[in-house]
Amino acid sequence: MSDKPGNQTPNTPDVSETELRSMKVDELRKQAREEHIAGGSDMRKEELVKEVAKARQEDHDGGRKEASRSGSGNSGRSSSGKEGSGKEGHDEPGNQTPNTPDVSETELRSMKVDELRKEAREDHIPGASGMRKEELVKEVAKARQDGASGGGSRNEDAGGDSDDLGAGPDGGKVRYGDDSSKSLKYSQEITSTEEEPEREGRSLATTHHEVIRQWAEERGGVPATVEGTEHGDHLGVLRIDFRDRDANLREVSWEEWFKTFDDRRLNFIYQEERTDGNQSNFFRLENPEREDA
Repeated sequence: MSDKPGNQTPNTPDVSETELRSMKVDELRKQAREEHIAGGSDMRKEELVKEVAKARQEDHDGGRKEASRSGSGNSGRSSSGKEGSGKEGHDEPGNQTPNTPDVSETELRSMKVDELRKEAREDHIPGASGMRKEELVKEVAKARQDGASGGGSRNEDAGGDSDDLGAGPDGGKVRYGDDSSKSLKYSQEITSTEEEPEREGRSLATTHHEVIRQWAEERGGVPATVEGTEHGDHLGVLRIDFRDRDANLREVSWEEWFKTFDDRRLNFIYQEERTDGNQSNFFRLENPEREDA
């Protein structure tokens, strides 16, 4: 099939399939991506030839607009991606999220997952580290549209702290002392919201306020203290409350939590993901200058 001469695809008179068949599969897949053809990475050469030929012909006729893809009826290419391809529409062109007219989802889909997660963190979108690419695209698009329409960030809508908390007094660097644990010694130090774990399951450590807040909020966590451990006007034992039936925790503000965190010179030891790649809620607070944190 792949050696057929001439043009075997109906309604593509001005497109040379012979030229396309002379290309390597990787080159054809690159062409498919540039044409926003869903499922191109799973197609064989002949399928790629036909889909790219059709896309080029639509370009030539002037009838191929991102907003009109859904009505084109082109061999299963629709607004939800290629029918029967087993994909979830990750290669959809245009804007598929309602009420986001000024946001280009096509631009977002051209970004890598790590870049999208960074965008999500900057927009304070909870749970971003566990989202797949299409979820990230839609959530970032919505957040951008909220910002463009004056709706504010997601944290403002939820009544939380909307400003970046910054790095803290130690610039995010971990604190060391006579009682520093082995866990701290073998943990990867994180001093920026842009840093990523070196591998899945890696133990991490930081004092960076915004890193800690983003980690907690992505998991639905809020700053808390253990009831009954307070000392006068001072907070007691610090915790992150993931709202998992622990009645002994009392929610506090991030401002209070971090003031106590810094006054006690604590470190935050945690994981982003378990070794199996699933999101981890593990964390531990450690005072390197005495055993009781």
